[in-house]
Amino acid sequence: MIRLNFSGWGLLPFPLVRLSAAVLILLGAAVSALAVEPSERLADPVLEARARTLGEELRCLVCQNQSIDESNADLAHDLRVLLRQRLTAGDTDQQVLDYLVARYGMFVLLDPPFAPVTSLLWLTPPALLIGGGLVLALRARRRRPEPEMPELSRDEKARAAHLLGEPG
Repeated sequence: MIRLNFSGWGLLPFPLVRLSAAVLILLGAAVSALAVEPSERLADPVLEARARTLGEELRCLVCQNQSIDESNADLAHDLRVLLRQRLTAGDTDQQVLDYLVARYGMFVLLDPPFAPVTSLLWLTPPALLIGGGLVLALRARRRRPEPEMPELSRDEKARAAHLLGEPG
């Protein structure tokens, strides 16, 4: 028997605790849920495993931040079906990826390779990081110097010597 310990939630009303627990459970289930429909799945478990692996590498062109396996968009459905058709036809994983890139462009890949077309995508983050570091370094170098203390007058020097117990 599994017991949940909500002792730290003692100040919350009980319905709110139950609602929070239900939301957490649903979120955990939603993370593992995929949009692949049962009608799309292949009968051969090896081909289906390859299709799932490739589906995680391909971007949904509608959602853009999800793989085609995670998206419920119609285009993602079409891409999943096309992917499985190519695998069933005997294409290798690389042939399937090459076919989809030729048809939809590099943007279909969630992790595009470094190429002239994608150089801006790959070089912008390091350039911003280096540029920000240079700006901070230049700002640190250009700090204002400490203001110089004015020279003490003869009376101030004598008073300071007297207070310090030095012969004047």
